[in-house]
Order: sequence, then structure tokens, then C-alpha cells
Amino acid sequence: MINAYIGLGSNLGNRRLYVRKAVDLLKHSGDMVVEKTSSIYETDPVGGPAGQCKFLNGVVKIKTSLKPDVLLKRLQGIEQSLKRKRTIKNGPRTIDLDILAYGNKKVKTSDLCIPHPRFTERDFVLKGFCEVAPGFIHPMLGESVKSIYKKVKKENKACRS
Repeated sequence: MINAYIGLGSNLGNRRLYVRKAVDLLKHSGDMVVEKTSSIYETDPVGGPAGQCKFLNGVVKIKTSLKPDVLLKRLQGIEQSLKRKRTIKNGPRTIDLDILAYGNKKVKTSDLCIPHPRFTERDFVLKGFCEVAPGFIHPMLGESVKSIYKKVKKENKACRS
């Protein structure tokens, strides 16, 4: 069994219900154990078309024996069961499930990049990740999630000044 970290997001329909159902489906999949779930944060959309509703975001720590590509397919199946439609890149969605990290593994295929290439740039992901695993060491940066989050918060604060 390996620890994996899943990012959750929803900005369409009953966002809270979609996030809750996604976590329930993870819990009842049989191939993974939900160890910890972060708080849920409301955030502005990043990228995508203008005028989107705000997101609800969180992070889930799971233990799984699924290989990364199989885990991705399982997550996409959950998205599909919750009516996720992929029509516009970074467009509104009922649910979005991203593999943020898979143990200390690095994976790069045409379908999958682990660790997620943008999670260290996103305050809302780092905040939730810090709740479930502040000491997790990013396999490419060699820094803890908590340390990365502090830097991102400091940079974002400087940009707003």
C-alpha cells in the first residue's frame, strides 16, 4: 500500500454534494482507504473561461495498492459517475479529481504527470495538502509541503502589496 494524495474540486451545481459524494466513492471503492480529508475551501477559478463560479477545493490522503495509471482511471470513473463533462479546458465541472502525489514516485506519461505539475503553485491545494500531510516531501523539490506553502503564501502576499 502506498500513500497517494488526491485534489478535489467542484464549481458546478451543488458543489458541496459533489465533493462529499466523491469522497464517499473513494471510501467505498474497495481499492483504497481514505486516511484523512482536509477542510473544504472556497476559491476563485484559476484559468479557464471568464465568469465561472467559485470552486470548493480540498485534498484527500488515501492508501492504495493501485498503480498510478489504474488509480487515474478509477478517479476518472468517479468523475464520470458524478456527471463530469470535459467540453472546455479548465471549464466548469461537477467534480475534478487530480492525483497530486503518489508516494515519492515520479511518473510522466502522455496521460499522467506525478507529482501534479501545478500543485506547488496553487495556494488552495497546498493549504489542504498541509492539513493532511504537512511533512510530505515533494519528490522533485526535496522540500516539505509545509515549507512550499509558506513560500507561496509569502510570494502571494508580496504580489498583492
